[in-house]
Formats: sequence, structure tokens, C-alpha cells
Amino acid sequence: MTGRDRSADDGDSHDDLARTATVETTHADADAAATIAAAISPDNTDDIRTEADGATVTTRVSRGTTGGFLASVDDYLVNLDVADDVVATGRGTDGESTHTNDADGLRDANAADEFRDADDIRDTADTDTHDT
Repeated sequence: MTGRDRSADDGDSHDDLARTATVETTHADADAAATIAAAISPDNTDDIRTEADGATVTTRVSRGTTGGFLASVDDYLVNLDVADDVVATGRGTDGESTHTNDADGLRDANAADEFRDADDIRDTADTDTHDT
């Protein structure tokens, strides 16, 4: 017991322990990785760092609250997916079996389709990206 009053603690209060994650993705080549890192970086906050090294994009997310951490990681992953799709489309590989992010060859189940319909669009409207 630390002696800290937790009666009003919602489990999401800021403390001295930052929540951190490192997300590393491997892409088709260094140009794809550099393009994806450049596309994602403008959305980074002071708590997020993205860099490309060869065909790898590495992003480190560090936040003081669990809610802020989860929102930041979710936002980053959505942005990463969009950037990856844009690079694939720009290279003319959008409908092919390879994506710029190899992720062990796994793709979205809908990615094999020639088109996406409204049911395939991600709904992130209920994601609260504001740290409280």
C-alpha cells in the first residue's frame, strides 16, 4: 500500500510511469518506408517519434495516461494503414497480393477485393483522441 488515496482514481490518472510502445513495420523497400514515415510524422505529437531506416519504419509512442496512450496508438495505426494503402496505390500494387507492409504476408480480408464498399470503411468516430 502506497498511502495514496485511490477512491477517486479512475485508473487513467497521470503518474510517473509512462506507457510506451514501439511499432516496427517492414515495407517493400527504403523508398516506401521513407514515404510512409514522412506521411505519418506530421501528425506526431511530442510523445511520438517516427523514423525510417532502410525498409523499416519505427515509431515510439510514450504517454502518461492509459487513455491517451491507447488513443495515440490507435490513431497511429489508422494513419499507418492509410499511408501504406496510398503508397501501394501509387505504385499500382493496390489490387495485388503484396502490400508495402509485409507484416508476414497478412492482409486485410477485404484487400483481395478489387474495390471496397461502404461496409469496409473503418469507423473511428467513437475514438476519443483527447487526453483528459
